[in-house]
Amino acid sequence: MEAAASPVRFKSNYAVCRRIEPFYKGGRVQISRDGKFMFCPCGTKLNVIDVDTGALHSLQQDDEEDISSFVLSPDDESLVTGSRALLLKQWNWRENKCVRTWKAVHIAPVASMAFDSTSTLLATGGCDSTIKIWDMIKQYCTHNLKGSSGVVHLVEFHPDVSRLQLFSSSIDYKIRIWDLKSSKCVATLDGHFSAVTSLAFADGNTLVSSGRDKVCMVWDLKTRESKRTVPVYESVEAAVLLPEKGDFSQLGVKKQGLHFVTAGSKGILKVWEVATAACVYTQPVPFELKEEASERSVTQCMLVPARNEIVTVSVEHNIVLYDAQTLQLRKQLAGYNDEVLDVKFLGPTDSHIVVATNSPQLKVFELATSHCQILYGHTETILALDVFRKGLMFVSCAKDKSLRVWRMNKDGRVTCIAQGLGHAHGVAAVSCSRLKENFIVTSSQDCTIKIWNIPESLTSKAKAALISSPEILHAKVTERGHDKDINSVAVSPNDKLIATGSQDRLAKLWSCSDCSLLGVFTGHKRGIWCVQFSPMDQILATSSADGTLKLWGILDFSCLKTFEGHDASVLKIIFVSRGTQLLSSGSDGLLKLWTIKTNECVKTLDGHEDKIWGLHSNKQDDMVVTASSDSCITLWKDVTEIEEKEAQAKQEEQIMKEQELSNLLHEKRYLKALGLAISLDRPHTVLMVVKAILKETDGKKHLEENIIRLRKDQKEAVLTFLVTWNTNSRNCHEAQAVIETLLKHEAPDSLLQYSGIKSAVEALLPYTERHFQRLSRLLQASMFIDFMWQNMRLADAAQQEDRTL
Repeated sequence: MEAAASPVRFKSNYAVCRRIEPFYKGGRVQISRDGKFMFCPCGTKLNVIDVDTGALHSLQQDDEEDISSFVLSPDDESLVTGSRALLLKQWNWRENKCVRTWKAVHIAPVASMAFDSTSTLLATGGCDSTIKIWDMIKQYCTHNLKGSSGVVHLVEFHPDVSRLQLFSSSIDYKIRIWDLKSSKCVATLDGHFSAVTSLAFADGNTLVSSGRDKVCMVWDLKTRESKRTVPVYESVEAAVLLPEKGDFSQLGVKKQGLHFVTAGSKGILKVWEVATAACVYTQPVPFELKEEASERSVTQCMLVPARNEIVTVSVEHNIVLYDAQTLQLRKQLAGYNDEVLDVKFLGPTDSHIVVATNSPQLKVFELATSHCQILYGHTETILALDVFRKGLMFVSCAKDKSLRVWRMNKDGRVTCIAQGLGHAHGVAAVSCSRLKENFIVTSSQDCTIKIWNIPESLTSKAKAALISSPEILHAKVTERGHDKDINSVAVSPNDKLIATGSQDRLAKLWSCSDCSLLGVFTGHKRGIWCVQFSPMDQILATSSADGTLKLWGILDFSCLKTFEGHDASVLKIIFVSRGTQLLSSGSDGLLKLWTIKTNECVKTLDGHEDKIWGLHSNKQDDMVVTASSDSCITLWKDVTEIEEKEAQAKQEEQIMKEQELSNLLHEKRYLKALGLAISLDRPHTVLMVVKAILKETDGKKHLEENIIRLRKDQKEAVLTFLVTWNTNSRNCHEAQAVIETLLKHEAPDSLLQYSGIKSAVEALLPYTERHFQRLSRLLQASMFIDFMWQNMRLADAAQQEDRTL
């Protein structure tokens, strides 16, 4: 009650406090040896991500060409990137500095790179079927290895440096061994019938290779023959050797000997024993496996000993970190979101956000760690979301004609608890009941509205814990609502009314109990994108493709206010500041904040490049999240209070300084007064100080002394001020006095170093010339008066002489 009694504070501004942007668009990912940073290519940038917090910084290339390959040295010091501009760049990645750029000498982009174990030699495999070896210390190319066919997509140094051997593979599916002493290919390991995807050295003489021909091969490097072929029954993208030391008993490792993990097109990890070629462990998965090339297939897998984790990268650009001993999921990062169609805060304290991207999967981000859960269930693109008041249950609806109800438990895990089927077309909008978690309203492209009751078994936690598979919901009421697609639906704060907005330019009000039509809101010139009830008053807000927002009275269906200002369709609106202000988002990527009482747009925020489909405020009303077609999710913080405090502090400081200035003038401490007036950026006050100095006895001398003692930046400021003074004949004397001092005591070279000197001189010349002409005319006039006066005196004297005679 106290909160309700406190006065409403109008918001005046929001500032971006965080962005969740695409950071990985495909290619190889690498993790630093200490396990703290992850390197992900993203077009022309290479993003460096803090694995624990998800914070990132980017290494941006100047040539604006996509990065084709990169590698981090084993000592974590050197990072080398290769771009389509056929340049190699070496980076000090911690400081975002490119320390060296050189030509790759390849005639096509570099496809693969590898450092040797000492971090001194770099191998680059090109799309031109050559391999170059670079000495990173002496900075020159030591070898040019020819003989591969097609793109060299894999290069790897033998871990024993003394052997000086390089292994490579290209489109002919062979593994070549190069001797760097003789620069020749000394052996070819021929056994795979499709692309070789990874090489792993078990010891000096054993090599494990994986291929897309659904097998892994174990090679004896002494005899250079295949020791064993392990059939994996899926296209393998990576084989990772498990360390000899460590307890991997939970992964089926019962005996000593070589074991490795495979990852590939089925998207699950399997552990294999080399001695028997048997699969000893398969990762359990909660979803139905599809055949090859499913969206869950893994493109990369690596062991990170420092974190004791196995990291996988999926086709969908999701990066997953598993515990190496148990293969339990520890963390998941979403590298790319595609278009974002809706977003909502989630959790009792709004600690998470749930995001509908242009896919059948939902993403739930934990804001503190960037950990992302991916929720499978829908079979086509999810179109809209809504969250119940408590923040633990939420609903999604999709093009697959269904809706799903999800619940988050205390540890943040989300499960699907119910599914609703019945619409004839994709379900475009959904709204939850506001007071209790007892019903859902959906609207579809089949022009109908459906009300779905939620059984108590789903809302009571004790019973919900027993749910093993999603319960099927059936619509209580179905009503044909509009003649065209229904874009938006909303439930009133008291759960008694439903509002719908449609492409047919109408908004309608319905009774919740039986879905009977209560009234129609007419007035928009184009389709309505969003409808929203005020949390406090009996008012409905609508936004439309005609670029306007309208407020309607629920009792008489009249239009109370129209807000004009958007130049494009207004896609979403929400009430903030307890129903006294509105936030709207447009298809031009702009957010606007409106105060209802005054009808004015208080602030326009530019945070996106494309349509903003998602807009939601948190429970505390101090944060807003927006989501756009530009793949970005932006979190905005209400900075009204902070800005007000800053403005107040600035004002107080200004008053103090002005008081100090008047004291200094009173005490005739002109140098300090000049400095203070300049720092306050007060040209008029500086002029007053100069005038006060000139009024003193020996004023000109005092002015000279004070001007000379100013700092260079202060003199520059005075120079810009006196350009303005010089335009007025009343102040030109002071301006000229200061100019005289500067010209007298500053050498021409040092004057030329002043910022803005050119424009200052250009502005001073014409006015100074005018003042000079005026003074010349004045001088002439005074000379003429003097001449007349002298003549009059002479004539007078002559007359007196005549009289005396």
